[in-house]
Amino acid sequence: MATDTLKNETGGGGVPAVRRLLLDNGALSALVVLVVALSLLSGDFLTTQNLLNVGVQAAVTAILAFGVTFVIVSAGIDLSVGSVAALSATVLAWSATSEGVPVWLAVVLAVVTGVACGLVNGALVSYGKLPPFIATLAMLSVGRGLSLVISQGSPIAFPGSVSRIGDTLGGWLPVPVIVMVVMGLVTAVILGRTYIGRSMYAIGGNEEAARLSGLRVKRQKVAVYALSGLFAAVAGIVLASRLSSAQPQAAQGYELDAIAAVVIGGASLSGGVGKASGTLIGALILAVLRNGLNLLSVSAFWQQVVIGVVIALAVLLDTVRRRAGATPVAAGASGTGGSGRRGAQAVKYTVVAVLVAAVIGGISFWNNGSSGGGTKLGMSVSTLNNPFFVQLKAGAQAEAKAKGVDLTVTDAQNDASQQANQIQNFTSEGMSSVIVNPVDSDAAGPSVRSANKADIPVIAADRGVNKADVATLVASDNVAGGRQAAKTLADKLGGKGRIVVLQGTAGTSASRERGAGFAEGIKAYPGIKVVARQPADFDRAKGLDVMTNLLQAHSGVNGVFAENDEMALGAVKALGAKASTSVPVVGFDGTPDGLKAVKAGTMYASVAQQPGELGRLAVRNAIEAARGKELTAAVKVPVKVVTAKNVGDFS
Repeated sequence: MATDTLKNETGGGGVPAVRRLLLDNGALSALVVLVVALSLLSGDFLTTQNLLNVGVQAAVTAILAFGVTFVIVSAGIDLSVGSVAALSATVLAWSATSEGVPVWLAVVLAVVTGVACGLVNGALVSYGKLPPFIATLAMLSVGRGLSLVISQGSPIAFPGSVSRIGDTLGGWLPVPVIVMVVMGLVTAVILGRTYIGRSMYAIGGNEEAARLSGLRVKRQKVAVYALSGLFAAVAGIVLASRLSSAQPQAAQGYELDAIAAVVIGGASLSGGVGKASGTLIGALILAVLRNGLNLLSVSAFWQQVVIGVVIALAVLLDTVRRRAGATPVAAGASGTGGSGRRGAQAVKYTVVAVLVAAVIGGISFWNNGSSGGGTKLGMSVSTLNNPFFVQLKAGAQAEAKAKGVDLTVTDAQNDASQQANQIQNFTSEGMSSVIVNPVDSDAAGPSVRSANKADIPVIAADRGVNKADVATLVASDNVAGGRQAAKTLADKLGGKGRIVVLQGTAGTSASRERGAGFAEGIKAYPGIKVVARQPADFDRAKGLDVMTNLLQAHSGVNGVFAENDEMALGAVKALGAKASTSVPVVGFDGTPDGLKAVKAGTMYASVAQQPGELGRLAVRNAIEAARGKELTAAVKVPVKVVTAKNVGDFS
C-alpha cells in the first residue's frame, strides 16, 4: 500500500505526472493554456520581442504583488500600494530635480517614503485597531493627495541616471524584468527562509494561536506592512523610469491588479496560504491576457470584461481543485518526503517544461512569427470615455476602411503606463505605422523612441510627443482656439468680470496650449480678472465638483472657461439656472453634448474642433508615412467658435 501511495504521489512519470502537476498548480495551468491559445490565434505573440514586452508589462504589477503577498498571507489587505508607488516616485523626481538632492539620496528618500507609508498602515492596523481595508484605503487617499501636492498636479521629469532602470541591458534584456526577478527571489527567501516569513503564515493561519505561541503579532504586522510599502516604492521607481517622468496620477487601480495577481496565484484572502512563484504566475497571466487581447484587436471595453471573467474563473477553478483534494498552494515549506520527493518533483517540472516548450515551439514554427502582410496601422487613444476621442476614433476607422488598410485601435484609459504597453505591442507586431494620442506628452516619449528604433513612423494626434521623433503632429490649433475663447467670453461680459478657468489633464499639450492661448487672449481685457485656475482632468464629474468648490470659495464669479466641453458641462450643472442667465460658460471641442447645451442656451459657446476630420487626417498621414513619404511637421485642423446663432451649421 505504501508503494501504491508513493506511485500515486509521484505520478509514475509521463502524462500522469504532468496531469498531477497541472492540477496542483491551477495558475500555472491557466498560464500555459493562455500562452498556447494566444500563440495559435496570433502569429505576433510568440516572438522574442513580444515575450520581452510581456515581461516588462508584468514587472510593475508583479513587484507590487510581491509586497501585497506578505500582507495577504498574514490575513490582511493593502489598498494603498498604487498611491504609495506614485508618491515614492514623485518624491524621488521632486527631490532630485526641484531640490537638487543627489540622486542616490533621492532614491533613498523614495524608498524611505514607501516604508514610512507601510509603517503607518501597520501601526493603524496593529495599534489603532483599524480594519486593514479602512487603514489602507485612507493611505490610498493620503498618498495620492501628497503626490499631487508635491508635484502641483504636473508630471516631473525623472533623473536620467535612474531612468536607465526602464531601459535594456545589451540592447535586448529589459532592466524591469531583472528587477522583477530579483524582487521575486527576495520574496521567496523572506517567505520560506526567515523568521518573519514563518510568522506571516502563523498569523494568517490563526492569529490567536500565533499570539499564544509567543509571537509578537503587533510588531510582526507593522513589519509586514512596511515590507509592502518598500516593494511599492521599488515598483513606483520602475514605473516612473519606464515613463521617464513621475506621474502623480500613475498606478491608479494597480492595487487591484496586485491583489488579483496574488489571489490568481493561489493565495487565500483569509490568510495562511501563498507563495512568490504563484504571485509571479498571477502577474504574468494578467500581462499575457492584456498583451494578447491587444494583439487580437479586441475592443478595450471587452478587454475589461474578459479580464474580469478570467480572474473569476481562475479563482473558481482553484477553489474546485482544492475541494477535489489536490495539494494546496503551500507556505513555502519544503515538504516531508525528503530528497526522494524533491527529486520526483524535479522530474515532474522537467517533463512539463519539455512538453510545453515542444508545443510552443511547434506553434511558433507553424505561425512562422508573422500575422500577415499589408498595411497595418496601430492607434492608441488616451481614453474612449470622452466623446471627443470617440469621434476621433470613428473618423480614423472610416478613413482606414475607405483606404483598405487594417487599423487596430486601443484605449489607454488615461493610464500613461498602459499606453506605453500598447505602443510597445504595436512595435513588436511590426505595424506599418503607429498613431498615438498621448495620455501625457512626456510619458509617451520612451515607447515612441522604441518605435523610432524599429523604423516605424509615428503620427501624433491632438497632442504632441516630447523627446521623441514623430512624422507629423495632426492637431487642432489649440492656441488659436484658446484666444478665440478668451475673446468670445470677454465680449459677452463687456470686457469686465470675474472668471474661473477649468484646466485639463496636467502635462498634456492640449491643456497647455489651450490655456496659453486663453491667457494670451484675456490679457487684452484688463477689466477681467481670473480669480481661480483649477484642473478637472477633462472630466465632467470632476468639472462639477471643482466648479462647486470654486463657487463656494469665490463670490461674484460671472464667467467660466473650460478647456473642454465635458468640464464645461460639469460647470453648467454646478451653476444651475445661473448658467443660462448670468454666468456664460465657454467650452472647447464642439462635442455633440456640448453643441446641444449651446443650442439649449445653458452653455454660451464652444470652440468647435473637428475630431472626426482629425482622425481621418491622422490615418491619411500614417499611410503616407508608411509608404516612406515626407510629411510636414504639423497638420493643423481649423477651429471655430459655435454659439446659438450658428450651432445649426455644426449639428
